[in-house]
Amino acid sequence: MLTCLDAFIEYLEYEKGLSPNSREAYRRDLLKLHAFLQNTGRSLDPAGLKKQDIMAFLTWLLDQGQAHSTVARSLSSIKGFFKFLLLEGRVTDNAALDLENPRIKRHLPQVLTVAEVDRLMEMPKVTTPRGLRDRAMLELMYGTGIRVSEMLALKNNDINLTAGFLRCLGKGRKERIVPVNGSALRWVEHYLQHGRPLLIKKVAQEVLFLNARGSRMSRQGFFKILSGYAQKADLNKDITPHTLRHSFATHLLENGADLRAVQEMLGHADISTTQIYTHLTRSRLLEVYQLYHPRA
Repeated sequence: MLTCLDAFIEYLEYEKGLSPNSREAYRRDLLKLHAFLQNTGRSLDPAGLKKQDIMAFLTWLLDQGQAHSTVARSLSSIKGFFKFLLLEGRVTDNAALDLENPRIKRHLPQVLTVAEVDRLMEMPKVTTPRGLRDRAMLELMYGTGIRVSEMLALKNNDINLTAGFLRCLGKGRKERIVPVNGSALRWVEHYLQHGRPLLIKKVAQEVLFLNARGSRMSRQGFFKILSGYAQKADLNKDITPHTLRHSFATHLLENGADLRAVQEMLGHADISTTQIYTHLTRSRLLEVYQLYHPRA
């Protein structure tokens, strides 16, 4: 099975163009399956696997207290693996065919109010190079809704300050063009002029946002920065980089933006993924109604 797994991971990289993080998630899920099969004395040859073996593995994950979303992701990885094996002629039967994901209770994402966003933006000390960088990153994430991995991968020439748009690579290495608002453009320009030159250590460094060592910032590094500012701003919410993305989409829809346009800006392949924000805006409308209507 491990030989097939290595071939599958290569397929995901070169044929599907998946990011290292996505490939690693597939690998982890399938290694868990391999360990389960090994420990229970089942066949390690994918051609010898039965539907009951996979169902037993999924049941075991649930028994271990794994969230339904985690089990659903594992099943998705297994299904993708078997599709590849069929395509390559390594198996003749798809043991994962017709298996259904466990029902997942979708939780509405955490979002910030406009006032909370404004408060967060004021936290960086913009008289320092790092503060300028941080303000530019926060403004850009909230102003465009791009993922943190997409932002940290941006190069200098990926953002057009004159035309007001940026180019980024999303999931599956799909390129998209996203408009950038005036506030974000101004802070990125300030950072480029007065912050980045003092952070850069290598003249040839093309990455837009640099850490203190003059290298590309990590996601963990940005998460720490964001958490620090959220605490400083007294935001009593569980703030993650995705919170800014959720807030971007929610505020657009609350102000009448078209769902398809928001889908395009977020880089969602399926509009059903974007529709969770319509549920969120309806939920908030109901809260306002119940709070202020005299007969609610």
